[in-house]
Amino acid sequence: MLATVAMPLTVQGARAEPPKAAVFNFQLANLGAQGPTEADVARLGPISDLLREQLKDTGRYEIVSTAPVKADVAKADLRACGGCADDFARKIGADVAITGEIQKVSNLILNINVYVKDLRSKAPEQAYSVDIRGDNDTSFDHGVKYLVKNRLPPPGHDGDATGGAPR
Repeated sequence: MLATVAMPLTVQGARAEPPKAAVFNFQLANLGAQGPTEADVARLGPISDLLREQLKDTGRYEIVSTAPVKADVAKADLRACGGCADDFARKIGADVAITGEIQKVSNLILNINVYVKDLRSKAPEQAYSVDIRGDNDTSFDHGVKYLVKNRLPPPGHDGDATGGAPR
């Protein structure tokens, strides 16, 4: 008599690789008559790095380096250049272009805006925003973390790689 041993089969669903995202540094917008302070400008790099780190840690995106287009990006207003961020992202092999801007209403009221464009689809750009209170590093850090955790949906949400509300 032959003994049959049933081995459980484990089927792991094929998990697609996350889309490659070019996350460009935040830029300043709508600063009013006062113009940017040294602190405003100095904050852009660290909060941009925080956004990249947070997005990478979620597994939503594979972050690609924007270094190859750094000189071109430095000369551009990514929110007013007619899609140049999309072109820069495509140039470095990204599937998604992510830009951001900081709007300073006053020293107390500020907005962090993040824009996500899936370059593989015809879906409109998605816009995400959070208002913060306090012009300091802690407020900005909390704002970026809040956006990633509570506003930016995972890729594939609502049938596209970015989800969210159209801009």
